[in-house]
Amino acid sequence: MVSVKDAPRTSTTIMVRSDTNARITRSRDPYFSLMRRLFQEDATAMRGQKFLTMVEERQKAGNPIKTSEWQDVIKELDIGRASFYAMRNKLLGAGMITNKNHKYRLSGQFSRDLMDMARWWMTAILDENPDDL
Repeated sequence: MVSVKDAPRTSTTIMVRSDTNARITRSRDPYFSLMRRLFQEDATAMRGQKFLTMVEERQKAGNPIKTSEWQDVIKELDIGRASFYAMRNKLLGAGMITNKNHKYRLSGQFSRDLMDMARWWMTAILDENPDDL
């Protein structure tokens, strides 16, 4: 049996909505709206947002969160170990964070993947100029 900590982190499902009114940029809290597209429950979305904020703040301060600090992180987020690693794996799978050299950092892979999908859709399917995005 594979532990949650070591589970494969190859992909993450994100909810896409076609309704213009559901756009993240129209939300009062875009960050939370993005997390709700990743996580099914509000509480998990809030924890995901808090964890990403922690990663961002520590990264900007030049002191990234080390993977060995997981016990401190789960206390701060008030969750169990399995819940932490399940949340972390979703964020890793989405490309929002990386875990290199045993340190968590924000990643641009998430936005690059979304832009790649949008460009492909515009050119291959709609046969339109991707600059019209």
